[in-house]
Amino acid sequence: MVGGEAAAAVEELVSGVRQATDFAEQFRSYSESEKQWKARMEFILRHLADYRDPPDGSGRLDQLLSLSMVWANHLFLGCSYNKELLDKVMEMADGIEVEDLPQFTTRSELMKKHQS
Repeated sequence: MVGGEAAAAVEELVSGVRQATDFAEQFRSYSESEKQWKARMEFILRHLADYRDPPDGSGRLDQLLSLSMVWANHLFLGCSYNKELLDKVMEMADGIEVEDLPQFTTRSELMKKHQS
């Protein structure tokens, strides 16, 4: 019976992952590429349990979605934010692997190059 119990546990786990993925899918932006969405969805799913909206409706899920957008915008579009916020989202995203990220040049770097 141990094998049957293990199979049931695996099926339950797979079902839970499928439900979480289906839940997260509603938050995909129409402008996100598949690569951007997969990375952002991983960020969301990783922290979803900690940011579920409590019964008082305090909007914790909105906060998670905002943090995921900050992280994705910084990574894929080169947007900059204050240090505390970037530190927080980078810590939350620690371990999420994203390949072939774009390289950005800051305004300061462009001005230095132009002045030389």
